[in-house]
Amino acid sequence: MSDTELATDEPIHVESVEHFKEVVGRDGVVLVDFYADWCGPCKMLEPIVETLAAETDAVAAKVDIDEFQQLASAYQVQSVPNVVFFADGEPKKRVVGMRGEDVLRSVIDELSS
Repeated sequence: MSDTELATDEPIHVESVEHFKEVVGRDGVVLVDFYADWCGPCKMLEPIVETLAAETDAVAAKVDIDEFQQLASAYQVQSVPNVVFFADGEPKKRVVGMRGEDVLRSVIDELSS
């Protein structure tokens, strides 16, 4: 994967377990949106994740829990939407359920400082 692909203002759709590890292993804050296509609140959260990817220094990644059940299980994702925030490769915070942009942005700000 090229550096330009990693430095994106749009959410990165995880394509494999290895790709996931590469994305969350980056320096800084990585917001991982565990979602499902059948989940209504996940669809409502999508534009918020897109805005945060564009307007913050955090990298946003999306993981389809139906496609990557092993990742969902590894990160104890039992309901969606489920956003896990990584900082320097380690999971630091989790926000479960539909939350406003302000809540997610405050977590990014907290982990970035």
